[in-house]
Amino acid sequence: MVTAFVMIKTDTNRIPEIATKLADKDGVAQVYSVTGSWDLVAIVRVREFNDLEDVISDRLSKVQGIVDTETMLAFRAYSQHDLEEGFALGYE
Repeated sequence: MVTAFVMIKTDTNRIPEIATKLADKDGVAQVYSVTGSWDLVAIVRVREFNDLEDVISDRLSKVQGIVDTETMLAFRAYSQHDLEEGFALGYE
């Protein structure tokens, strides 16, 4: 599984509308409105690296109101929740 974080600047008057449209796209797992320099962050999850182009370049970029994007790829996920569950396996 390939995970990408897409930082998105939008027309600020349309943030909820754009977020909803993005969340409905195949390959988009979650969309968050955020503080700071960006308006939204979309979490994209696909099976193959090459599928990122379909989701990000073809689907997300065509949503009206998106002004700018920056994409970051995840190398590895670290989660305290996952670690705790792993250590608890077999113990009751």
